[in-house]
Amino acid sequence: MTTKSNKGVRLENDIEKFREESNWKKIIELSEQLQIKHNTQGPLCNFLMGEGKLECFLEECPPLDANVSKARAGLVEAKKCLLFAAGEQGIKAGVALDSHLLLGKLHYAMGLYEEAIKHFIEADLQSLTEKSLPSRSLRIVAESFAVKGLCLEKVPPSSTSKYKHVEWEEQMVRCFELAGDLTLLYLQELDKLQQQNLITSSVVSGSHSPQPMATNTNMGPILETALQRAPLLHIHAGRLPAAVQRYRNMLSAVECSGTHSLRLTLTRQLAEVLLRGYTGTRYTSPLNGLGGTNKKGGASSPWKPRIYTGHNLFIPKNECEEIILLLLISEAMAVRDAVLSQSPEFKEARIRALSNATAVYDLLAVALVRWGQVNLLHESLERALKFSYEEAHVWMQRALCLESMGHFVQALSVIKEVARMIPNKVIPCLIAARICYIHLNLVYEGIEWSEKGLQRESNNPQGLASRCYLYIGIGTHYAALTTHLKSNKQSLNATAVDAFTKAQQCDPNDHLIEFYIGMNLACKGLIGEAIIHVKAALKLCPEHAPSLHLMVLLLTAQKQYIEAQALLQTALSDFPDNLNFNYVKAHLDLHTQGGEVALLTAKHMLALWKMLYEEQTHVDQSDNKSVFQLYTSEMSDKDSSSLHAHSVAASRVEQALSEVASSVSAFAPRPGPQKAWLLQLQIWLLLAELYLSMEQIHPAAACIQEATNIYPLSHHIMYTRGLVHEQKNEFGEAKQCFHNAVSINPSHIKSLQHLGLMYHYLGNHRMAEKTLRDAAKIDPHSPQTWYNLGKVLESMGDYERASDCMATALQVETTSPILPYTTVPITFE
Repeated sequence: MTTKSNKGVRLENDIEKFREESNWKKIIELSEQLQIKHNTQGPLCNFLMGEGKLECFLEECPPLDANVSKARAGLVEAKKCLLFAAGEQGIKAGVALDSHLLLGKLHYAMGLYEEAIKHFIEADLQSLTEKSLPSRSLRIVAESFAVKGLCLEKVPPSSTSKYKHVEWEEQMVRCFELAGDLTLLYLQELDKLQQQNLITSSVVSGSHSPQPMATNTNMGPILETALQRAPLLHIHAGRLPAAVQRYRNMLSAVECSGTHSLRLTLTRQLAEVLLRGYTGTRYTSPLNGLGGTNKKGGASSPWKPRIYTGHNLFIPKNECEEIILLLLISEAMAVRDAVLSQSPEFKEARIRALSNATAVYDLLAVALVRWGQVNLLHESLERALKFSYEEAHVWMQRALCLESMGHFVQALSVIKEVARMIPNKVIPCLIAARICYIHLNLVYEGIEWSEKGLQRESNNPQGLASRCYLYIGIGTHYAALTTHLKSNKQSLNATAVDAFTKAQQCDPNDHLIEFYIGMNLACKGLIGEAIIHVKAALKLCPEHAPSLHLMVLLLTAQKQYIEAQALLQTALSDFPDNLNFNYVKAHLDLHTQGGEVALLTAKHMLALWKMLYEEQTHVDQSDNKSVFQLYTSEMSDKDSSSLHAHSVAASRVEQALSEVASSVSAFAPRPGPQKAWLLQLQIWLLLAELYLSMEQIHPAAACIQEATNIYPLSHHIMYTRGLVHEQKNEFGEAKQCFHNAVSINPSHIKSLQHLGLMYHYLGNHRMAEKTLRDAAKIDPHSPQTWYNLGKVLESMGDYERASDCMATALQVETTSPILPYTTVPITFE
């Protein structure tokens, strides 16, 4: 008898062990043995048989809508067993409750949702006492709450009563929240059991391997759905604080092997909710705690999962910190799950992992760019490259990121790769062209990319024909400004006009096309026609700052200074922080009201700079080399287009000089964004020129010194220093300063004009004539060049040619704006 009793106990122990391990085939086999040996165990045997058959079937055919018909045919035997176990004998045997819970799950799989709810009511599911349960019972209860919630979703209340509807919704959410907590607790308990088994087996075998046994816990679609459903229901009902709190509660639970992939989804979803709808004043920090824990870090309820606790845990203080933390955690998990192998058998896994990672990187781009953390985004995208072979989307993000950081050469290299990866897309070609035009002064390469984009648009229309033509027009327009040969200039201008016309035919309502047509006409001296097109651009987009800027210059070219001042004042009321408008205002004030008024405007610009940029310059940034690129590409040259080929040469010379200077002196670029410092440099030089116009040499020299402290090797500083020497009649020193400026930037018009004048004052008239004729080739529309050349020729006794030059100066003066049109920055918006 004792032997039989021991065998029975051992059999029951084995059954419990296999239930914990979800080994259902073994459970069915052992329950049959138990039924044969112990006839008194009928209800228990039926329960185990029904449970085993139900779980076996659901492993092969998960409880989805598509499998309802299969379930109705395949779960007949399991249903019979469980119905028997739920009867009176089952109540006496203590298996009726679990049988009803499993019957609820069974009827859900069969699509009989109301029947499933009845079984949960029979089990009195909502009133179950929260107490410690074995892991298998935890799973049954968790699945029961989850299934009840899913059934309630399928069977909304028939009553139209608002109270009934709210009650139904609250019950459904409560079911999913309980199911989620129990699921996390179940997975934690399962991990604990597996760890104990691992320790036991290592003690028995004598192994001391530090490597843990790989575990793969599958929670199944029901529990996974329940975990994600509660916060989504809160979101759909507009209860964002409740949704955020639910996400936080789940993510604060101690991680276990069964939740790795799910945590990636949850962290990304919470970041998305915070980004999209829970920012600003609505945001509340998780500082007040995540709820449900006691001082020892255990759960206040036996049905709550264990959460992370400790003294050194990082808790975000604001939305920026929380969103970035969530996304960086998501990125770490996405990178960990990345599939590096390019073998065909891993294609699906690779696509799935990349899709998860890409979603995270897109959110990172939105969040980090919003808060100016582009360097952090770049680090993340660098890590993504190891599993992004030939994946154009990630490479495109990286190219845009590099452009934002000021690494324009690298950005162009990356966007070229993107263009190769997606040979039919137009966008990469246009981005490459834009980088060439704005940042690298590679105007002809920009034209090539624009033409390549047009070719792709012709082969595979994407609605970007007008943009392709516009980009071609922009490139050829600025190329025409840089060339010195008249035939080339005419040819390029004709190409530009043709491209702008075709762009306008494709999209007659694009303000940018009208703006560039106006700009092209203005640079050719056709002021009346230019005004018509700029007015059309402003009618299409009244707040377009470059169009307003160009219109002010066109009005000054027509000598309508009062109208220009009125328009400029209106523009400044709309754009009070625009330094370009203030720069024009200072020159207009100097021309119409004198130096004192212009000086007030320039000083206001300095105060404006302090308000806009001073805080940025306090942040130390490691990327200081970008000063050389920014200087010649992002600053608008006062005398010529920033797209002139000489700007590239100037930047290279200044970079080389700076490298030499930094190695032999203490010079180093200022900390923070170099663009901000270079804007301040321009303001100091403007102040210096204004003081010189009022013959106040000492304040002018002080302003130049301030500019020199920022960036001593600028050709603008050399030019302005030359003006000081010229004012003091130190013509030899002035000539050297202007010569230095021209050495760095051979096409700096004002330096050439004054260098020619210094040669003239020093008696070298032939050299003066050559220098001024070089200036006239670069910009034939500058009256100062022709006037100075006339003075030189007159001193040489060549009165006829001198007279012609003076006449040309007068003619050009009638259409000359107060500042060159090329001071209007190039724009693509």
